[in-house]
Amino acid sequence: MDSDVIEIDSSRQRIVDLTEQVREFCAAHRDGLCNVFVPHATAGVAIIETGAGSDDDLVDTLETLLPRDDRYQHSHGSPGHGADHVLPALVAPSVTVPVQDGQPLLGTWQSVVLVDLNRDNPRRSVRLSFING
Repeated sequence: MDSDVIEIDSSRQRIVDLTEQVREFCAAHRDGLCNVFVPHATAGVAIIETGAGSDDDLVDTLETLLPRDDRYQHSHGSPGHGADHVLPALVAPSVTVPVQDGQPLLGTWQSVVLVDLNRDNPRRSVRLSFING
């Protein structure tokens, strides 16, 4: 298994497109699976369409489902930070993408994204791992 870690600054974006980094990582391989994993308790990874409003819709939906208020038992950090700790139950911390001839087999409008609503920690590590097929 081959792997690499990329560092992401999510301070300006809640949805960070990782697709190009995934493509570059997969280009060094042939056929197999690429796993994209974020080892953080307050972030997730998803495959969505970006740039046509879906990324904003996802943020709006998550903020509706996980309001930033004082309802959470997990109460350290900024107001509503407990919501950040619930996020990975809704947006998984990893996705796996099939790869053929060094190309991730994503659909035309699919992008691999980091989802990070947490404002307390904008520095994220994302692990890309390749399993040969």
